[in-house]
Amino acid sequence: MDDTDKKLLAALQRDVPVMFRPFEALGKSLGLGEAETLERVRRLKMERVVRQISAIFDTTSLGYESSLVAARCEPSRLDAAAEKINAHPGVSHNYRREHEFNLWYTIAVSPSSRLGLARTVAMLHERSGARSTRLLPTLRLFKIGVELDLEGDGNKSGGLGQPALPTISVGRGVPTAPRVGKTVVTGYSHKNRKAVAPLNELEIRFVREMQQDLPVESEPFVAVAGRLGVTVEELRRISDAMRAEGRLRRFGAVLRHREAGFGANGMGIWIARGGDAEIEAAGETMATFRAVTHCYRRPTYPDWPYNLFTMIHARSRGECESVVAAMARETGIAERAVLYSTHEYKKQRVEYFTEAEARWEAEASSQ
Repeated sequence: MDDTDKKLLAALQRDVPVMFRPFEALGKSLGLGEAETLERVRRLKMERVVRQISAIFDTTSLGYESSLVAARCEPSRLDAAAEKINAHPGVSHNYRREHEFNLWYTIAVSPSSRLGLARTVAMLHERSGARSTRLLPTLRLFKIGVELDLEGDGNKSGGLGQPALPTISVGRGVPTAPRVGKTVVTGYSHKNRKAVAPLNELEIRFVREMQQDLPVESEPFVAVAGRLGVTVEELRRISDAMRAEGRLRRFGAVLRHREAGFGANGMGIWIARGGDAEIEAAGETMATFRAVTHCYRRPTYPDWPYNLFTMIHARSRGECESVVAAMARETGIAERAVLYSTHEYKKQRVEYFTEAEARWEAEASSQ
């Protein structure tokens, strides 16, 4: 990739405007014509750097229940366990990581789910044959938004728990944290979530359409608006309203990390000690690092003492460790570890308001 590609990828990740000729507008901001912009985006997709260009919604604001899940599986059965878990359509990410909890996945279930989140994960626990499973839902969202820093260094400009019991449970957050002052968090966080009412029929149809990969052509939103029976301007207004409500985080590109040069996917886990205010101050500080794409507070268990989670995408493990060390210096937190992914079993966007979940639940209930 040349410097223009990197600048274009940065712009694509931030926002693709909902308008008649979005790629013309993007190109103009970079001093490019529409034809060259389209050619570059098509090439970056063909080279598998760009995974998808679409709306990125906030799962919770759409009425879904979701959670990170940690499972401890026999290493010899790990592949088979991942296959069983991946069969659920709400499982979007599933990785093998270097820890006794060696299988990590994210799952979302819809408002219409008959099972709900806890029962669904309990069923996946049984089907996968995991020795133990821990629900790690978000207690506080400090930041979410994968915007790979293609030109920067990722900076600002622990011990294992006791053996897990063979059960599934939901823990409670245990207050703990550092000595830091409050910082300004950029990106999407809990402060953006304002929606409370269920989506109406048009909004659900909007989600179904806008979550699809956007064609790389001059007027890609014309067909989308047509299928919804609205104009492009009306499509933009719906988009703006859903963004203001926190339902829509952004409309932009998702990159394939390794193809973009980010070979290290490290999950930084931290034991923050203190009260709620100190923990949240630490989370806010961690979220300001560009290499941190996700930052959460999650519950703890007797066998899992880590309460702050930071996802870091870096070019190498050394660079990832450098970012973690910088965060440790700034927050004063010493008890930490980094869990690297060693295999990707599944990575795809959650498809909201489809029939796939109902089919999975019907099939699972019949067994």
